[in-house]
Amino acid sequence: MFSITVAAVVFGVVFLAELPDKTALAGLMLGTRYRASYVFVGVAAAFALHVGLAIAAGSVLTLLPHRLLQAIVGVLFLAGAAMLLFKKDDGEEEVRKPADQSFWKVSGAGFMLILVAEFGDLTQIMTANLAARYDDPLSVGVGAVLALWAVAGLGIVGGRTLMRYVPLRLITKIAALVMLALGGFSLYEAIAS
Repeated sequence: MFSITVAAVVFGVVFLAELPDKTALAGLMLGTRYRASYVFVGVAAAFALHVGLAIAAGSVLTLLPHRLLQAIVGVLFLAGAAMLLFKKDDGEEEVRKPADQSFWKVSGAGFMLILVAEFGDLTQIMTANLAARYDDPLSVGVGAVLALWAVAGLGIVGGRTLMRYVPLRLITKIAALVMLALGGFSLYEAIAS
């Protein structure tokens, strides 16, 4: 059964965690060079594949005993928060320009960039954790996909404008605080239950 509450929580957490990631910068870079709709199709397809893999991993985690699962999820959220708080800016990555700007070349470039850059990324691991935590793959999947698509869309269409008004450092700190809270709550549940 679909839960709007779970989807909204997942959307918020994944959106905040993905905003300061390299994906928004890559989307911005591709969006300034190519037709935005072509870029978005490729990026959206790659994110849908990543969320599917994360949901599958999270579903496997739900087979563990509840206390152990909550402890693992809590530790992983705390690790994710630490990664956000202590990560170094690695600058923009070089993106190769397709020879032509056909739909298949541009969307393929966007798909491959995200497929490679996001594999095993923090938000993919976080999505697996959320799928395990809520044991609601549909709601978690919808929330995560919509969040990733929203960040990609912002990066492609309006990334430069957003970064003028909202400091990237602030977004990163908010995402880390949310993850710390989720990690603490999961560890509390593991101990208290």
